[in-house]
Amino acid sequence: MPQELSLSVPDAPLSLAVLVLNLMVGVALALALRLHFRFFGSTLSNREEFAQVFPFVLLTTILIITVVKSSLALSLGLVGALSIVRFRTPIKEPEELAYLFIAIAMGLGLGANQTVPTVVAGLLILVVMAVIGRLRKQRAGKNIYLSVDMAAADTGDSAGCLERLNEIIARHSTNSDLRRYDVRQDLIEATYFVDIPTTTGLSALVGELQQAFPAAGITFLDQSQLPSV
Repeated sequence: MPQELSLSVPDAPLSLAVLVLNLMVGVALALALRLHFRFFGSTLSNREEFAQVFPFVLLTTILIITVVKSSLALSLGLVGALSIVRFRTPIKEPEELAYLFIAIAMGLGLGANQTVPTVVAGLLILVVMAVIGRLRKQRAGKNIYLSVDMAAADTGDSAGCLERLNEIIARHSTNSDLRRYDVRQDLIEATYFVDIPTTTGLSALVGELQQAFPAAGITFLDQSQLPSV
């Protein structure tokens, strides 16, 4: 008598204790990922707000993988279920996508009961990223926006005013880029993106600008602090 072909596979038992343990480990990893993104991330979006997504992504991935791996039918149905899901929120920075990918990878590892390798690899990746980010910031120095505004009556010649600004900024910065220059009837405003290696150079730049243009308004905006405001 020919044997019947059977495609049915018995479902693996789902351990509630293991799921709870993995979720607790996932909470700890999600908090570590949030702190890492807030302190070492360099995106221009609001880091505090975006970091709130990591626990949801990581813990949800753990739940999905834990449930799906226990049933062949659920794993096949998941393909169809996820095919109708669409995420409309755009990812503005590649770094944001990288952090989301790390959160998903941690969730996959914990959902597959690879707790120790996931914790070790996840923490090692965060440490390496922190070291690389710190070295990059030390090499780059201060990347800041400099805005200078003054009354047109105090400058006389607007072209000579711009040349004077360029000379002063060039002496105290390793690189400067004029991003905006507005000349109105009663106001002149110039915005630069400058690289200043040390805070001493920043103080010297402010002093010389105040000496050359006593009535000018000077504003510095640290680009690295923009997302956390």
